[in-house]
Amino acid sequence: MAHYKAEQDDWLIVYLKYLLFVFNFFFWVGGAAILAVGIWTLVEKSGYLSVLASSTFAASAYILIFAGTLVMVTGFLGFGAIIREDRSCLSTYFCLLLVIFLVELVAGALAHVYYQRLGDELKQHLTRTLSENYGQPGAVEITASVDRLQQDFKCCGSNSSADWQHSAYILSREGEGRQVPDSCCKTVVARCGQRVHPSNIYKVEGGCITKLEQFLANHLLLMGAVGIGVACLQTCGMALTCCLHRRLQLHFH
Repeated sequence: MAHYKAEQDDWLIVYLKYLLFVFNFFFWVGGAAILAVGIWTLVEKSGYLSVLASSTFAASAYILIFAGTLVMVTGFLGFGAIIREDRSCLSTYFCLLLVIFLVELVAGALAHVYYQRLGDELKQHLTRTLSENYGQPGAVEITASVDRLQQDFKCCGSNSSADWQHSAYILSREGEGRQVPDSCCKTVVARCGQRVHPSNIYKVEGGCITKLEQFLANHLLLMGAVGIGVACLQTCGMALTCCLHRRLQLHFH
């Protein structure tokens, strides 16, 4: 009877090891996805960050990069713990899973808070940026961000091209008679912003605010979806780790 029970315990341990190994593989892949989304946000979309009043969006991306790196390192530790059947490594693995879960909760909370106030922030800050900061000395980064924004989203002005009528740059000598910046033009050439006919410049209903708000909302949803997916995997992983740790403890005593 004792021999049968020992064989049953061995079978359960092997079964749990395989389940945890499969989980850990998908967990590691999820970590790579989190890391990729975070890096993509900062590298590809960093040009838009200068027109945002809050650093919450960038902070969420940094948290994702940190969490993704931690997930991948934890995944390697998990493989080692499973293969060696080391209870101390399994305990460390469980603690790291819990830490990552908490980090993802913080990132999710930041993304949710930012999503709620996204529209108001854009309306207040982008309009002020266009009128006060664009084209001014010491605001090269902001100017480049606005130019990229208008070209990428094929828009002109925060709400419409008429917003540029109040811009310090357009009203200054540096504007050289432009009614809008050259980045509003469908085909950018020197001083093309002097002509505001719809055949020459982008005229989009809702302006750049609508386009940028939709882009950021979609991006936050992507970040949230990846985080939730990995968090769901983690709950399974923590349960499997506890079961395997308990079985090993009973097996060796």
